[in-house]
Amino acid sequence: MAAAAAAAESEGSARRKMSLRSCEICNTEEAKYRCPRCMKYSCSLACVKQHKTAFSCNGVREKTAFVSINEFSDLNLLSDYRFLEDVGRTADGAARDDTSHRPKSNKFVNFLRNRARRYDICLRTLPIGFTKRRENSTFFNNKEQKFYWHLKLLFPHSHAKFTEKRVADDKPLYDILKRYVDPQESDPVIHQRLKTYAMSPQSDIRILMKVENRPQNSIRYEELDVSKGLRDNLKGKVVIEYPTLHIVLKKFQMDMVILGHDASKSNRENSSEEEGEIHDSS
Repeated sequence: MAAAAAAAESEGSARRKMSLRSCEICNTEEAKYRCPRCMKYSCSLACVKQHKTAFSCNGVREKTAFVSINEFSDLNLLSDYRFLEDVGRTADGAARDDTSHRPKSNKFVNFLRNRARRYDICLRTLPIGFTKRRENSTFFNNKEQKFYWHLKLLFPHSHAKFTEKRVADDKPLYDILKRYVDPQESDPVIHQRLKTYAMSPQSDIRILMKVENRPQNSIRYEELDVSKGLRDNLKGKVVIEYPTLHIVLKKFQMDMVILGHDASKSNRENSSEEEGEIHDSS
């Protein structure tokens, strides 16, 4: 009760201070709002939207931002307390997660391999101690007869990577990407970080997977079908511990050679050279 009263008093004090300031966007009206992320003052929804565009601000408060002792208030104290509560809740949830404590014995690993083999997936595991082995949370649900994969998503154009857990093997890949690239369904913070992808049409997004067991000087990738799930996309492929997907855009030149594309490219080059020789001879 005392903390809530102190927070209410601090909030009232902040409002009184805000009323003495003018809008930092239009510089004409009295300020009514303050952005929790960049701390800019604004007076209306139009100015709020304008400040987000002008300063590339998503309006989401940065919970771990530095606050000097002179500016530290009861609101900051309450915010930090709630943040620590969230961290404790997340840690407790992870401790209770059965998949994180699932035994990685040879029996369990062999079971996963055998189930993967039934779906024509060559699942290979690393020795105990490797990072990919420790963090892998993939498991097979006997009742539903499906894999729930540990999945890593790489967005090279935004220098970002994310991890998904418990991904059903029949969930279409584009449905997995929706929370990252869909303008309507994506998280605001992730949307801001992956703006390059979110502003691109769905048809421009390609999902690639590295072909394993190739020489370092001959790395190749395979393009996956975004309308299908991991079960169909992983058929006939080698997976080391769990799938790692590279999400790229067609409009950007990448040095990633895709199987089937490099051959067609060389054929086009050869045909153009032959046409040139024909023209020369004529």
